[in-house]
Amino acid sequence: MAEAVLCVDVGSTFTKGALVDAEAGELLAVAAHPTTLAGDVLEGVCAVRAAVEAAAGRRAGEVLACSSAGGGLRIAVVGYERLVTARAGHRVALTAGGCVVHVHAGPLDGAGLAALRATRPDVVLLTGGTDGGNADVVLHNAGRLARARIAVPVVYAGNADAAEPARDLLAATGRRVAVAGNVLPRIGVLDPQPARAAIRAAFLEHVIGGKRLSREPAFHRMLRGATPDAVLAGVEVLADGAPGVPGAGDVLVVDVGGATTDVYSVVTPAGEDATLPREVVATLWRARTVEGDLGMRWSAPGVLAAARAERLLAEPGTDPSGGPPVGSDAGLDAGLDDYAAACAADPRRLPTSPAEAAADARIAELAVTVALRRHARPAVPAAPARPLGDVGLVVGCGGVLRHGDDGLRRRVLAAAIGDHAGGWKVPDRARPAVDARYALFAAGLLAARVPVAAARLATTSLVPVPAAR
Repeated sequence: MAEAVLCVDVGSTFTKGALVDAEAGELLAVAAHPTTLAGDVLEGVCAVRAAVEAAAGRRAGEVLACSSAGGGLRIAVVGYERLVTARAGHRVALTAGGCVVHVHAGPLDGAGLAALRATRPDVVLLTGGTDGGNADVVLHNAGRLARARIAVPVVYAGNADAAEPARDLLAATGRRVAVAGNVLPRIGVLDPQPARAAIRAAFLEHVIGGKRLSREPAFHRMLRGATPDAVLAGVEVLADGAPGVPGAGDVLVVDVGGATTDVYSVVTPAGEDATLPREVVATLWRARTVEGDLGMRWSAPGVLAAARAERLLAEPGTDPSGGPPVGSDAGLDAGLDDYAAACAADPRRLPTSPAEAAADARIAELAVTVALRRHARPAVPAAPARPLGDVGLVVGCGGVLRHGDDGLRRRVLAAAIGDHAGGWKVPDRARPAVDARYALFAAGLLAARVPVAAARLATTSLVPVPAAR
């Protein structure tokens, strides 16, 4: 009998587990338990393990874990020019499993350091210059970070010729520094992988321990990275497939969580889109964005504020006509603010009535709409939107979609295939589906170890959303 691997996601609200046959890629059992932040998160992991082993009648061998508990990974980017290395660093950081909380461009001064400190980053990504180019600014910034009251790890991913002196400046004052390959080695060439790996290592070594999620060495041994990083790996294996397992091709995934809404896309450039890498900062064809103000619980009020900014929702007490999308319920929208505030005050709250369930669905619909617009729109006004029009598969993740019926799923995912007012070309012929048993994160954790089983798991975990009759 093949080994059963337990994959665990330690979230800010719930710890989810998936027991997987490592040879067949079969999902044997799933379970969830409230995350035990008040004590040690390993307690919740053990509870999930006991539940899936009992359900499957099999013991787990290896345990692989990812985490977004404690607020997730907060990344600050320090670059050279806003439209070049700072923008490149920002794009790379968005794929590294965290939330970008600050971007600084140019030489750091006192005000810039104060602004960076105020965002409370867990990791600073220091970029600047193409390889062999000007090193003055990146070395200046390394020196300022070395002398600043910022004790978090620094990942250097700038001009390769300045890597050694920058590392020496930071190490001389006791700063923890990791050197990675330049995120922008040449104009028009974006290389995210080395910096992503270094940020992941900093997350494992410093961030989890710094948040005091667990004092147990066993948890640190099983931890592989941040949850969004694992999900992105799962989305990639879904798109690419593996030997004997066909890939899905271009994929768009939106994950609605309690604190954030994450969007993932894997696309293959074709036609006019294939010329986009000629930009100063090349397009990332495998990308993730995280929206820290869009969530079902911790940041539910942020969803409503963002929806009003997008004219998807009327201001409280005003006539909603002309603001919300067609099909919205003015009576329901009028009560959303109170419900969102209650969710933020008690993140473990679940709907207890049909009215609250409808409010949950409405918040999810708005979160997905805004998150997709932000993901797809161009980074600067003159740039093209992300080429998602030919995506063939749209996948929804998150508890509200896993536990909802087909009608709720159609409504929430309609933003991905029908939001023609959002400023991006929607994939209106795409097939909608839901990761109904929350297995994409597990496929991502397994991808490097057993890629064929991971591809099977990613493919078979999806449940199609039927069209309305």
